[in-house]
Amino acid sequence: METRSQMAANGPAVSVRGLEKRFGAFVAVKGISFDVARGRIFGFLGPNGAGKSTTIRMLCGILEPSGGEGTVAGFDVRTQPERIKAHIGYMTQKFSLYEELTVNENIDFYSGIHRVAPAEKAARKKWVLNMAGLVEHQNAKVGTLPGGWKQRLALGCAVIHRPPILLLDEPTSGVDPISRRRFWELIYELADEGVTVFVTTHYMDEAEYCDELVLIYRGEIIASGPPARLKAEYMRETVLEISCERAQDAMELIEGAQGVRQAALFGKGLHVVAEDGEQAAEAIRRILASAGHGNVHIERIPPSLEDVFVSLIEEHDRDSGPAREMRT
Repeated sequence: METRSQMAANGPAVSVRGLEKRFGAFVAVKGISFDVARGRIFGFLGPNGAGKSTTIRMLCGILEPSGGEGTVAGFDVRTQPERIKAHIGYMTQKFSLYEELTVNENIDFYSGIHRVAPAEKAARKKWVLNMAGLVEHQNAKVGTLPGGWKQRLALGCAVIHRPPILLLDEPTSGVDPISRRRFWELIYELADEGVTVFVTTHYMDEAEYCDELVLIYRGEIIASGPPARLKAEYMRETVLEISCERAQDAMELIEGAQGVRQAALFGKGLHVVAEDGEQAAEAIRRILASAGHGNVHIERIPPSLEDVFVSLIEEHDRDSGPAREMRT
């Protein structure tokens, strides 16, 4: 079997150039371009309404592009959507299984939909049950299962036909953190077996799990690259972590401090982006001391992906002016 690095060298699983989608006068996706290497985990990161779901629906052959071009598994998104559907697994953010049917019945149904060969059906069902941890619950109705189990079952049904490419649209929305982590362990297992994974998310911690990221905002790509490179290259300002009493009040006070570009609540404290970290730290200490805030601790820290993304969004907004209403 090829290693993931060998697969990456054999050409992209997904290739998009100038892809665009219009809904009347509104442009939801604005001429985006990117490649997804084979056998990699590719993250499409952005806030709700950024154009993530619109893009993935075009890649799946569900929506026809308004402009540009693209291929998925070597098939054209405009002229060969049915060929694409036969070579991908697709899981949406909305639970897509039949809750009134049992686990077994759902697996049998999707096995038929995806035309799994009769000789392979039993083995593939066994694999899904084991992967989802549902061997002892295979006769239970899906509607009675916890959300994490439903999610793993939906993933199993999406890949029951062993597609080379898996497209996941916000697959962990509304799922508890432990189930999200287990789900990502399954994604890693599939990628290690050679499956290309294209996943949309607005969770910054999930974005860290990806080999490659594209950051999309208001239908435009604003940055791309591996997570470590994004943090190293796209964050020129200093990030300060501030621990203090009454963080919400403190944030309002220091937002206008000299050299402070932005301030945001982060856990129980604040993250502040500043042009000059030392000068900003001194100004923040003076402001908070004069307002009676005690136990102030300020530390320079490496930027998180959230810091990078917020900074890029604010820069985009400054350059483009007031935003129009977004949609996915």
